[in-house]
Amino acid sequence: MAGHDDSTVTILFALGANALIAVAKGTAAWITGSTAMLAEAVHSIADCGNQGLLLLGLSRSARPPDADYPLGHGRSIYFWSFIVALMLFSMGGMFSIYEGIHKMDGGGPLKDPWIAIAVLAVSLAAESVSLWKGLTQVNGLRGTQSFWRWFRETRRSELLVVIGEDIAATVGLSMALLAVGMAMLTGNPVYDALGSLAIGVLLLVVAILVGIEVKALLVGQSADPALQEEIGRFLMAREEITEVLNLITLQNGADVVVAVKARMTGIDSAPALVAAINRCERALRAAFPEVRWLFFEPDTEK
Repeated sequence: MAGHDDSTVTILFALGANALIAVAKGTAAWITGSTAMLAEAVHSIADCGNQGLLLLGLSRSARPPDADYPLGHGRSIYFWSFIVALMLFSMGGMFSIYEGIHKMDGGGPLKDPWIAIAVLAVSLAAESVSLWKGLTQVNGLRGTQSFWRWFRETRRSELLVVIGEDIAATVGLSMALLAVGMAMLTGNPVYDALGSLAIGVLLLVVAILVGIEVKALLVGQSADPALQEEIGRFLMAREEITEVLNLITLQNGADVVVAVKARMTGIDSAPALVAAINRCERALRAAFPEVRWLFFEPDTEK
């Protein structure tokens, strides 16, 4: 559960930053009348709600197994992560696009645009720190993988969502700064509306990418491919095993479920077979602490 503890710190860090930013953005949007600023305020409010849901998901996923959920509640985090992706799509992306289209039909020049510029600049700095915090954790997990490969293969849905939100927030703030700056320099509010549209499209793209990855985990995805290969090599190196006939893994929140069918070596009695399986199971659990559920089906050498 140490990995989830790290994720909790990252989520709380992002939640605190977004709460302060949402208040500042909302105030600036009310004063200036900027649609791009309003889109950013709604985005930050949605992010606060999203991070609250992720914390709820982590709490639920830590509940112990029971009669109705014999493998535990680890996959609860995938459900809440998927809800967050839907909220990012609807509350963030669709609202920003709606506001942008609405502003394209008319609207006066921005009032006190320097207020919006100042708030956006401070917000961008705060979001950059939050993104740095998340990327620091990701870099510790991805090893030699590229960021894109980590994004596609990670089983840490809560971290994937937070990183996706932080990237969208940082790029979105840059877009809003550009839009408000152009509207201020030209006196044309259309640039502000275009900024809102661009932010909306960005949020939709991020929400779809995050949703695709979380959906795979929600349906039932295997453990990380590198981990599965390591487990396979570990089993093949055991003297009790002649051949691994089948190896199935399932990511179950912070835990991994493993099912093995293996041809055993030098087994001449049922007690000897049980002892060999027990040795393999103890060694596997010691080498891979994330494996909580292990099912071993033996075969005999012909």
